[in-house]
Amino acid sequence: MSEAVRRAEYLEALGIDDWVLRSAHPCAATVPVAPEPGPVEPTGPVVSAPPQPAGEAGVPEAWEQLRAQVRACTACALHETRTQAVFGVGNRRAEWMVIGEAPGAEEDRRGEPFVGHAGQLLDAMLRAIGLSRETNVYIANILKSRPPGNRDPRPEEVAACLPYLHRQIALVRPKLLLAVGRIAAQTLLGTDAPLGRLRGRAHAFGEHNVPLVVTYHPAYLLRSPGEKRKAWEDLQFARNLFAQIRNPEPNDGHRS
Repeated sequence: MSEAVRRAEYLEALGIDDWVLRSAHPCAATVPVAPEPGPVEPTGPVVSAPPQPAGEAGVPEAWEQLRAQVRACTACALHETRTQAVFGVGNRRAEWMVIGEAPGAEEDRRGEPFVGHAGQLLDAMLRAIGLSRETNVYIANILKSRPPGNRDPRPEEVAACLPYLHRQIALVRPKLLLAVGRIAAQTLLGTDAPLGRLRGRAHAFGEHNVPLVVTYHPAYLLRSPGEKRKAWEDLQFARNLFAQIRNPEPNDGHRS
């Protein structure tokens, strides 16, 4: 069975077959062609990640120390209402890192980011481009504690929690960041531009200019299923960009 057929069947099983344009065969699919990524360019003020000590990525002691700090954090008032801190999940050496906004009620209960219906949709999105939280992607949020009523994070909450995310990025050292949702994208890029203007471009994050792609939050896609096709285009764009990062075109030495 081909990759395209497997992807189409998986998306259909999750009830999101409108991501693809179907041909006459019920399992065959052709997908909209994403634009080829251009150069990765900084887009306005960029929130810088802390420097990465040489050889530190994946060191268990560094991860456990950071996890303990997050669990014990009382830097903002959210620690008073949370069930538990939601640290992150996935491969700590992943080349992809997905970053969302904040835990919801189910994440707060289970202690893992992106679970429940939104988490299932995110898993489907990742699976469609060959990724999963079990093997080759790391998933985290801007905030580690749930805002009451799932309200938007407040500036002081973001300021208190963002250093933990910076540390996670420094430890993972991903080759590509995928920001899901307006708040995650705006926070990471240090901008107030609307999500629609941030999509479809290769941004740069931090002093090391890590490529960053923006797409919709899965919870928004559940409320607005008509936008799933755009999200699929974003994922294709990210996949094409990652392929260029992994296999850059050889430089033949000629200049135009």
